[in-house]
Amino acid sequence: MKITNCKTFFVEGIKYNWTLFKIETDAGVHGWGEGTNWPGSPLVEAACQHVGDFITGQDARRIDYLWTKVYRDMNWLGQAGPLLSAISAMDIALWDLKGKAAGMPVYQLLGGQYRSKIQLYANYWFISGGHSPEDYARQAKETAALGFTALKFDPFAHVNYWYGEDLSDNNGLTEKQKRLALDVVDAVAKAVGPEVSIAIETHAFLNGPTAVEMAHRLAKLGFNCMWYEEPAQPEFPDAIADIRRRIPLPVCVGERLHSRFMLRGILEKQAADIVMPDITRCGGISEMRKMANLAETYNVPIAPHNPNGPISTIASAHTMATVPNFFRQEFMLKDVPWRDQCLSHPLPIENGFFVLPDRPGLGFDIDESVLAAHPGLRTPPADRAFYI
Repeated sequence: MKITNCKTFFVEGIKYNWTLFKIETDAGVHGWGEGTNWPGSPLVEAACQHVGDFITGQDARRIDYLWTKVYRDMNWLGQAGPLLSAISAMDIALWDLKGKAAGMPVYQLLGGQYRSKIQLYANYWFISGGHSPEDYARQAKETAALGFTALKFDPFAHVNYWYGEDLSDNNGLTEKQKRLALDVVDAVAKAVGPEVSIAIETHAFLNGPTAVEMAHRLAKLGFNCMWYEEPAQPEFPDAIADIRRRIPLPVCVGERLHSRFMLRGILEKQAADIVMPDITRCGGISEMRKMANLAETYNVPIAPHNPNGPISTIASAHTMATVPNFFRQEFMLKDVPWRDQCLSHPLPIENGFFVLPDRPGLGFDIDESVLAAHPGLRTPPADRAFYI
């Protein structure tokens, strides 16, 4: 089953551009993958196009061989970033088409499922309002009513991303900014109650002393904290481990750990209670399973990062069905209104769970005409300076 053509699709998403990838074969079978990453999505697009040219003519059934060949032949460019996103897109698409050719769901090819429903936590549930305790509380209550028992957000987002202010030079916070973050978290916690857990995102934008201080101040609110995310940059596992020992909240890292080789240091340093690799950044289905297996040897659960397009959500769910140490998977609750329109079947989200399909491959096809109607943005929108 030879690869005859690869196509890359650069598509506008709600938070940033999606990069979708299609592999076609001489057997008439095709597969869909995704390499969405940010910032620098045009670099990922170019990397996917290059990898597609590189694998054309190869046997699509040799998934691990192609993963290793592309990684070894191209890692002169670096062992992370656009290259790993392109490998992710390729890997996911290869598993999809292999499942279609075999007439089996991907999770069956991976050894069968531990679970038929994947528990989700909601992100991007908070974008229908301003950065105020009242707006967050209202939307949190609405999200919990949909069946989600865990929510994630960055209470410090008013000082980064596109919310209006720049971070100070030392990555600290003013007392006013700290107080607003605490008020927002407190309002959300009271709105949803103790049965709903809350993940606190920091995006590694806080300096060490501030990250430690805010963890202690947050803990005093007494809410059900699922984790405290990225209290330091992932290239500093010693610093993350030090923060973890000094704070009363569980620590989660991993969205910027591109492969098991990067995850190893975090686990060896005992820097994380939970790890969260991203299937479109870490090397796809193949590598995420290896990362999950590595984490299992340290008794650490895995909760995939997933603020991406629909193929990422679907591929993550198939993968997480097959590992014993799965915890929860991220889900973009408020996405582009045409997300389901581009899919052959709507995403099967029921009461905060992704219900696994029994169709071959990933179980979904993509309508290319819908993608073409929503091309990716090449320049940032005025209200989203960090989009591209």
